[in-house]
Amino acid sequence: MTSELPQGDLLIGQVRIPGRVILAPMAGVSDLPFRRLCRQQGAAMVCMEMISAKAIIYHNRRTSELWRTEEAERPVSLQLFGSEPEGMEQACRILEPEQFDILDINMGCPVRKIVSNGEGSALMQDPGRIRELVAAAVSGTSRPVTVKIRRGYSADRLNAAECARAAEQGGAAAIAVHGRTREQMYSGRADLSCIREVREAVGIPVIGNGDVRDGSSAERMFRETGCDAVMVGRAARGNPWVFREINAYLEGRPVPPRPDRAVTAAMILEHARGEVLYRGEKTAIREMRSQVAWYIAGFPGASSLRARAGSIASMAELEALTAEIAGRS
Repeated sequence: MTSELPQGDLLIGQVRIPGRVILAPMAGVSDLPFRRLCRQQGAAMVCMEMISAKAIIYHNRRTSELWRTEEAERPVSLQLFGSEPEGMEQACRILEPEQFDILDINMGCPVRKIVSNGEGSALMQDPGRIRELVAAAVSGTSRPVTVKIRRGYSADRLNAAECARAAEQGGAAAIAVHGRTREQMYSGRADLSCIREVREAVGIPVIGNGDVRDGSSAERMFRETGCDAVMVGRAARGNPWVFREINAYLEGRPVPPRPDRAVTAAMILEHARGEVLYRGEKTAIREMRSQVAWYIAGFPGASSLRARAGSIASMAELEALTAEIAGRS
């Protein structure tokens, strides 16, 4: 079964999303400077890395830095994780004055320390709790509430459609579905049939996630699932240009070529300067070590450059490295 490509803006609750290709929330990746770059390159909406509802309730100072936003990146979604309805509602009320557009609840994170607390993808074992959590969040915020789930917790419990219905019953305005189980983590191929099952089970927008890395894979996701939007995660790391490439492909325009070394080096510097303003130089440079490795993946000589990137300690050292990446040294 195939579906037509959706056209125009996407409406989630009262929020209008100017496109159909969205940046996924990624811990340690989708911070403010990176979200800004992805919006500039054509992401229709960007999502923050997930934040603990408990940390918000306890006024953790470092957590408050995670929800900093700016007007240029909107529309932006803030993602919470937690398992207690009362705590979820309280966190939503605390966040109400902040500047973001959509509130998302993480029900798909497969990481052990999250799952062991009954959070993330562990919630898929209890659709009733999903309904309660969403209803609590809805009662605590004026914003649309969305959820992100997986194909299921395990191969013997593939219940994405059941969990999506529970979220809709709780008042969710949209559902994002990653086509892998918790057991799979990020291995193997994403199953698209479960996303179609969710699309057929609910009456709210469905966002397909998993293995969307270019225009052809995005088109396949749309046609095989009937989803309303696609979400790009790991393919965007070190590659904010992926959004302009997917948009061009879907719109029937020539797909821009992948950036050369000079353009990549310039983007690394732009990213790093944003991180310095956001975090301060010491922390920013430490964070940029992995980012540089993603940006230069596949380049000739990437192995030695990656080794050098792992030890940079200042903006001056990063500037020298990007000059080498660009071929100017």
